[in-house]
Amino acid sequence: MYNTRRFLLIILIIFVGFTSINADDRRVIPLDLYLVIDCSESINNVKNDAITWVYSNVVDRLLIEGDKVTIWSAGDKAQIIYNGEISASGGKSEIRDLLQNLATNGNSADFSGALKDLEPRVSGTDQSRLPYTMLVASSAEKLESTLSGSSRTLLRWSRSEIYSGWQILIAEPNIAMKVTQAAASYMSSQR
Repeated sequence: MYNTRRFLLIILIIFVGFTSINADDRRVIPLDLYLVIDCSESINNVKNDAITWVYSNVVDRLLIEGDKVTIWSAGDKAQIIYNGEISASGGKSEIRDLLQNLATNGNSADFSGALKDLEPRVSGTDQSRLPYTMLVASSAEKLESTLSGSSRTLLRWSRSEIYSGWQILIAEPNIAMKVTQAAASYMSSQR
């Protein structure tokens, strides 16, 4: 009897181990990516590095079918240059081509204008979707004036990565409310 239990326990451990090895570790919650890119002349020298990083680490690696993407060009005046959904038939290559051909000839980077347009979109994101906001800038100084006033709260829920000649700020403007809602939802599901 003891050996039978031991044998069954070993078989169970092996079965659980093999099924977890083959488990598909994919995200199932759809993502809404809000990407703001510095399109001033100051990013010209590092544009290719920044665009390559954004494409390979975010667009190609992170995005899956059903994700929505909105991209702002933050030149002298912020404007939406892409608004679409990733599908099984494409979307990523269109974004790659758009990013590679992005004009960076502005005298300034209008992050403030992009954030004014971005914040209500993030707030209006359906609760079944995950908003993800990224600002790509040539320097911290480009973001400094932007992150004052009402946009200052972005810094509370953000992280920054600095690369040679450029940096990225990943921010979540509305996360405090979402964390509270998620916690309340989890607690109510446990009753």
